[in-house]
Amino acid sequence: MAFLSGDYTGQSACDDSRSPLREFLRTETGSAAVLVTAALAALVWANAAPGVYASFWETHLSVGIGGHGLSLPLREWINSGLMALFFFVVGLEARREFDMGELRDRRRLALPFVAGLSGMLVPIALYLAVNAGEASARGWGAAMSTDTAFALGMLAVVGRRLPSALRMFILTITVVDDFLALGVIAVAYSERVDVLALLAAVAVFGVVLLVRALGVRRGGVYGLLALVGWVALLESGVDPVVIGLAMGLLTYAYPAAREDLEHATGLFRLFREQPTPEMERSVRAGLASALSPNDRLQGLFHPWTSYLVVPLFALANTGIPLNADQLARAFTSPVTLGILLAFVLGKPLGIVGASALTYALGRGRVRPPVGWGAVTAGGALAGTGFTVSLLIATLAFDGTQLADAKIGILSALVGTFLTSRLVTGVVTALPRRLRQRALLGDAETITDLVVPVDPDRDHVRGPRHAPVTVVEYGDYECPYCGQAEPVVRELLADFGDVRYVWRHLPLTDVHVHAQLAAEAAEAAAAQGRYWDMHDLLLSHQGALRPDHLRQYALRLGLDTDRFDRHLRSRRGSARIAEDVESADLSGVAGTPTFFVNGRRHQGAYDIGNLSAAVRAARERAAVGAR
Repeated sequence: MAFLSGDYTGQSACDDSRSPLREFLRTETGSAAVLVTAALAALVWANAAPGVYASFWETHLSVGIGGHGLSLPLREWINSGLMALFFFVVGLEARREFDMGELRDRRRLALPFVAGLSGMLVPIALYLAVNAGEASARGWGAAMSTDTAFALGMLAVVGRRLPSALRMFILTITVVDDFLALGVIAVAYSERVDVLALLAAVAVFGVVLLVRALGVRRGGVYGLLALVGWVALLESGVDPVVIGLAMGLLTYAYPAAREDLEHATGLFRLFREQPTPEMERSVRAGLASALSPNDRLQGLFHPWTSYLVVPLFALANTGIPLNADQLARAFTSPVTLGILLAFVLGKPLGIVGASALTYALGRGRVRPPVGWGAVTAGGALAGTGFTVSLLIATLAFDGTQLADAKIGILSALVGTFLTSRLVTGVVTALPRRLRQRALLGDAETITDLVVPVDPDRDHVRGPRHAPVTVVEYGDYECPYCGQAEPVVRELLADFGDVRYVWRHLPLTDVHVHAQLAAEAAEAAAAQGRYWDMHDLLLSHQGALRPDHLRQYALRLGLDTDRFDRHLRSRRGSARIAEDVESADLSGVAGTPTFFVNGRRHQGAYDIGNLSAAVRAARERAAVGAR
């Protein structure tokens, strides 16, 4: 990627510095503003021209082939059609969490699953208690589901001092939430089921599994099968958005392998020599195969669902005429009050209570990834119900009750904002030591760096036993490593308790001098001048030929004969190979890649982002040391 406007986000060979999860969180957070705008636009439209608003979304749109076709209102095309794409993205992220994220350690699934389940059951119980004996009790499903975009967007506003791990915790709970909510939609809010059509949908899904088992990678094949399954589910009476989540959960996620990237580089070089249409197709296929289907599809569809599909859904479903009499009546309606209590009170009670109970029953073996103050803030933020709640409300209610449900959902957003603001204010007002424990907790974090730092072997700059260790996998010819070097210097100058480790990852398929430069650094290390040579190599990345390397050895006052013998015998290659192997074990495919206290640094490597990661690691280390 190009290096633009001082943003330290590039990476040679594989741009993992902006990870799919980081992009997912950034997109969800940013789309919250678009979602709010769409909801407000719907309210303005519905109150300025209520007849036009209602009639527009009831306009029928027909699609047909020959004598067969579908005719649905515009609102239904959005709610049952486009929302299938939304749940497809939810399924993709759930699968990615299982394959590569926090949930790859299956022991970590128990707490978010229990918290997510309880965070739905407690709100449902509160809603049913308020609506006991009323016909409106059938709308219990509208009072249970968290909206990921609103939750993360609100976290960005009220939780600037909360730990970054809370975002992952909320995201994991909302994935469980969406999964269970979709099951509720399919079972409790589907129309009378047509068994033959449902069997046809099951058969189509069986074909999808067969095609997947055969290793077919053509997206068009899966898209066509998903479309057929969607139509079958629509005809069956089961909400067809189910097919979106199912297809997402089937889509593999895995990190780009260095071998695949090297293969892609080779294909590009062949294209440079033979720029033919056939070779162009081969290069495109090779580049695509280097990334997991999950990454490619999430990058393709997630911005569309966040910035178009969900806002369109809000525009089509949020609009209700409002006046003083209607608001007065709504806030005495059991529907409005039940939804409001369910989200503002039931969600935090369910999530925090279940987390505490799981912790107690497991005798501390199952712990949340953040402190209890942050868990409480996350529980409060989870009260942001919108997208799925509106979807279920449209299935469960009509007329006055639907309007009451929408008012309850919108009011719950305001109540959740105030509650989460209060919780975060209380936590951040605690004395420093208590605040750190309340925010960070004492759970063990997943270690991404497979081969730990060995001060007797690794090249270490800074205190030998510092509480924070920053490891960089780098390549001396990589321009992004050169751009990161002054950031590392500034980081070490700002933090006196950080040790920095460089590990070699020469990308020989794209940087022809990288391996020799790394061996030159090891030759200098044999004479006790590793870091001096390291600095020279990074400051002269365009001059790494053998004659340049010998000039650098002369400048440093090295024994040049010994330096030359070291290079000719390639004595440092074994050491470099060990670093490369450790990179492969840790899933590193590009440079620069940073690890902070064993956790892979996700995001840009400018001084602000790296400093924030170091401060967080230092605080967590301080909490763990007590």
